[in-house]
This record gives sequence, structure tokens and C-alpha cells, in this order.
Amino acid sequence: MPLPMLIFGGVPIVLHAGAPDLSIEPLRGSALVRMGNGDAVQMTHWSGKRSGTISGAGWMPPGLDGLDYTQPIELLSVQQETITGSANAVALSSSPRPDHAPWALALVGRDWLATPCAVVDGIATATPVAGATLYSISWFPAITVFAAPPSRGVSRGNSATPHSWSITFEEV
Repeated sequence: MPLPMLIFGGVPIVLHAGAPDLSIEPLRGSALVRMGNGDAVQMTHWSGKRSGTISGAGWMPPGLDGLDYTQPIELLSVQQETITGSANAVALSSSPRPDHAPWALALVGRDWLATPCAVVDGIATATPVAGATLYSISWFPAITVFAAPPSRGVSRGNSATPHSWSITFEEV
């Protein structure tokens, strides 16, 4: 299966702008607090959001200067999310990219076998496979983010990848 292109605000990041490096971290409002007896308690006010960085270096800039960074921007990610378990149906934890459908694998013995996958109302269902002990459902998420304009650099001494760039974002 070919990997999709990273698309940021409707702009595909082409290979000439550098193969994008994407890192995503969970965001949550939580704190580990200690009770009077020393026991730890995790207090969480919210969770389920993400932040991250996209960066690259290539022959040309990524072409993102026309985006309105005061508004939410759609990131069509290339970092897959996966849920693995004994059930062949799972609730997806994020929306899949509209241009790349989720896919499923079934573990039979020691082999992972591809099996069809359908998504209805956020529930992904893998077609059952005889003898399967685990199912793994994966997708590339579409994430709505706020981002600052990219930081940029140019190196006239590096003719292979003279244009470098980096974007930080947080999920809306």
C-alpha cells in the first residue's frame, strides 16, 4: 500500500520540499498529586488532544505562505494510528483521512493477514477471519490544528537541501 502525502491546509508537502518528519505527542490537562499519606493520584481535567512538529529540508520551500494561520488548519497526517485487540470492531479514536481508508490485519497463528475493513459512524469493523486471535485496525488521521507560520532557513552552502522549514501545531 503506498503511503499518502502529508497535506497541511490543503497543500501537499512535495518531496522536493523535503520528506516531512512528523512527530506527535499527546496533550492533556493533568497532574500527578500526592495525598496526605503519600499515595499518588492522577488528576485529569481533559485529554485526547495532540501537539506536534512537522519539519523538512529540500530543494524548495514547502509553499505554505498562503495559509491563514489565524484560523484552524486541517492536517492530513502520515503517522498512522492503530488499535489492536481480540475484537474485530473498534471505535476509532480520531477521524480518518478522507482520501485514505482504514485497513485491517488479522493474526492467524504467527502471520498477519490483510482483511477488509469498513467504517460506519466511527466504528471500524474488520471482516472476521477463521482462527484469528487478534485484529489490528489502522488509519491515517485528519486533525484540525492551530499552527504558527513555519520557521524557515536557507543554506547557500548546502546545494542538496538548501531550504529547511519547521511547523509546530496543537490540535483544536
